[in-house]
Amino acid sequence: MRHKISLVLVTMVTLAISPITRASATCSGHFINPISDICWSCMFPMTVGSAPIIASSYPDTRNPSMPISYCPKPPPIFMQIGLNIGYWEPYALTDVTRVPYCMVNMGMALGGANMQRIGGRTTARESGSSDGGFYHAHWYKYPIIYWLQLMQSTACMATDAFDVAYLTELDPLWDDDELSFILNPEAILFGNPIAQLACVPEAIATTTNSVLPFDALFWCLGSQGSAYPLTGNTNYRDTPVQAGTLIMERLNYKLHRQGIVWETSGEDGAICYQYPTPILPKSRYRYQMSAPIPDAGWCHPYTTTTAIWEMGHDNPTTGDNFGYVQWRKRNCVFL
Repeated sequence: MRHKISLVLVTMVTLAISPITRASATCSGHFINPISDICWSCMFPMTVGSAPIIASSYPDTRNPSMPISYCPKPPPIFMQIGLNIGYWEPYALTDVTRVPYCMVNMGMALGGANMQRIGGRTTARESGSSDGGFYHAHWYKYPIIYWLQLMQSTACMATDAFDVAYLTELDPLWDDDELSFILNPEAILFGNPIAQLACVPEAIATTTNSVLPFDALFWCLGSQGSAYPLTGNTNYRDTPVQAGTLIMERLNYKLHRQGIVWETSGEDGAICYQYPTPILPKSRYRYQMSAPIPDAGWCHPYTTTTAIWEMGHDNPTTGDNFGYVQWRKRNCVFL
């Protein structure tokens, strides 16, 4: 009798644990180390006005021509004088995963999360084809510059708390190309071979880290593919890393379109403020991989081909779970 009870208990424990084990095997990642997993050389070049004070081999966007700005302030100050600073800030993290609620950059899966599919008519996620797929993505606020107090002016860094700011599992537009047309109606103009062929010059130019993407070709994401639709579906999946990078850049575009992410400007007179930008300014962004294998040795401008760096950054056991550090050009007035 004792052996029968033991067998029943073992069977119950096995049934209770095995689903979790199978689920966790497809969700991989780790909590990012802010010291060893961040490409700190990617902060540069750093400029005062248009003059570089710390040079870099990475390309830079335009900066104000004058080193000093006068920013309007409410009474009794009225006007404040400061230095025009330009640098690249690691301000956000992004997960790209095929497992709902797999928090790659935190190294965990959300327990008890509602796994029901919300608002989707997509067929890409059901397909076993190697040339397409569906991915979820997550956006984290990551004010690492503020944590380490590398800047002393709050106008020159993100000062938010670390937070999971966006989960596509909760967004009914993310897995429905037709419904997402509400956000990107202009996509109908670029869903043709002629418009896509116009992306070839950017794809060729950004085969190295030395060229910024072409903001004028806003419907293109270089070698990654098309910027539209702003969903997790992709019909172009040359490699898993390439597809993950495409989804990471699309999520950033989507957050800009929804007014969640605002931008600074490197123009004289405009540097005092941040602005909503419904069209993604690709040239003001870089990225680096943080998971499954951190790549702190370098970073890459948006649309740069993954062929130059992806070797050894993925294997069949990772389950298409990728983490990225988002680098954004920050133009600010150091007060």
